[in-house]
Amino acid sequence: MMREPSFWWRAPGTAARVLGPVSAVYGAVAQARLRQRGVRVATPVVCVGNPTVGGAGKTPTALTVARILKEAGERPVFLTRGHGGTLAGPIEVDPAHAHAAQVGDEPLLLARVARTIVARARLAGAGSAAAAGASVIVMDDGFQNPSLHKDFSLLVVDERRGIGNGRVIPGGPLRAPLAAQLARAHALLLVGAPSRAASVVEEARRHDLPVLRAHLRPDPKLIAALGRGRVLAFAGIGDPEKFFATLSDAGVAVAVTRSFPDHHRYTRAEARALREEADREGLMLVTTEKDLARLKGDEETAELVAHAQALPVALVFEQEAAFKSLLLERIAAARERSATGAGSTAAGQAGCLRP
Repeated sequence: MMREPSFWWRAPGTAARVLGPVSAVYGAVAQARLRQRGVRVATPVVCVGNPTVGGAGKTPTALTVARILKEAGERPVFLTRGHGGTLAGPIEVDPAHAHAAQVGDEPLLLARVARTIVARARLAGAGSAAAAGASVIVMDDGFQNPSLHKDFSLLVVDERRGIGNGRVIPGGPLRAPLAAQLARAHALLLVGAPSRAASVVEEARRHDLPVLRAHLRPDPKLIAALGRGRVLAFAGIGDPEKFFATLSDAGVAVAVTRSFPDHHRYTRAEARALREEADREGLMLVTTEKDLARLKGDEETAELVAHAQALPVALVFEQEAAFKSLLLERIAAARERSATGAGSTAAGQAGCLRP
């Protein structure tokens, strides 16, 4: 994976202007895809996406959505593309035996909470999720994919980064024009302390979207275990700085940080360098759950895995009851439409392999 350009997260400059014509073409194509009518399946579909490239907190949000659904008596099954994995699927993830090289890192985290289907073809994946007993399909990403109708789409924005320079790829981080994305969403979720998302909130209100807020809560047990020790924090996620800030905000003494591209596959040399630097400086190694999931099962990084700790984080809604009500209302409305035969189409029964 390539690193995202730093100019994406600054005020529009020369690079963004030069790439303007290409962004316009990309944005027009993306907007046309958003307008396509996806196939409506019999099982309600909840989609957690974000309007930009990079780490906004989709996976922690999807995990919290699944927890809320379980508490409401539902049987959520995750559907995800499996970025970084080699298997196209549809395939059900076995968290005890699957490797990130096969299915990607995010599905391994999702599969700890609920049954998880990896499928590049989302419609076929929906069929496999239904066959796996889903009462609700929860998509981690896939908002911009038009193949499958979403009954409830939640767009997640990191308040610290916002939408960067507000330009569409490759001139900026937006996956499609913001207004076009908000027009297809049902709610906006802002994660973190208020900072750079005012323009997104204003646009969301123009579309009459509910605006929700949440924050990421680091695992207090690990924070306590780290104590006053100094750490070397490393991460290969969409926004490594967000992870480093989470540690610092929790009172952890972050002495050294090392950033890698999103979904980065660590080499033996990189793993050795991290281990040796930590030993040399007397530092504890701390990383994200996604990174540790990606490192496990690889002989070249086994030594790093043995000495690194992952920091679990949970997404906590500021008004969870309000979100739960909105979520369950959308699911109930989808079931009512399905029961009356209002345009429902059963997904194809795709076979589900196992790695």
